[in-house]
Amino acid sequence: MTLTLKKLSISTALIAMTLSASAVHAADFEDYARIINVAPQVEQINIPRQECQTVYENVQQPQERSNAGGIIGGIAGGLLGSQVGNGNGRIAAAAAGAITGAIVGDRVDNNSNPQPDYTTRPVRQCRNVDNWQTRTNGYAVTYEYNGRTYTSIMPYDPGSRLRLRVSITPLP
Repeated sequence: MTLTLKKLSISTALIAMTLSASAVHAADFEDYARIINVAPQVEQINIPRQECQTVYENVQQPQERSNAGGIIGGIAGGLLGSQVGNGNGRIAAAAAGAITGAIVGDRVDNNSNPQPDYTTRPVRQCRNVDNWQTRTNGYAVTYEYNGRTYTSIMPYDPGSRLRLRVSITPLP
């Protein structure tokens, strides 16, 4: 008989728990609240962007040097120098004339165009520029329910009314 009594008390306890659990669920319901105010919550963020432009700059071209003036001047100087003096003095004069003629001939040939040659080339110049943007990151929603006013931050604008889940729990 004690086994039957134990089964009966376990069954009674299970039924009591089931009834109490359904009583908790019965106290949860959905209702609607009236929206009083919706204020967007905004923030300023900087997303820098790059601005580029192409400018043209003048660049001096390196002058091409010619060896023709130095060679011709060296030959002419050597010939003129060999006409001066006798014996070993003639060889020294020819060498000195060749060196002097090469220097003078090179300067005359390569300095005949004193204007430097310029060309233009494109150069891309870039810089970062601040780009401030306003971003909405939520809404402060003020609503009225059952004579009381509440405010919540929501990710969207709920419109003119707000669906609520109401839960009633007895105090101990």
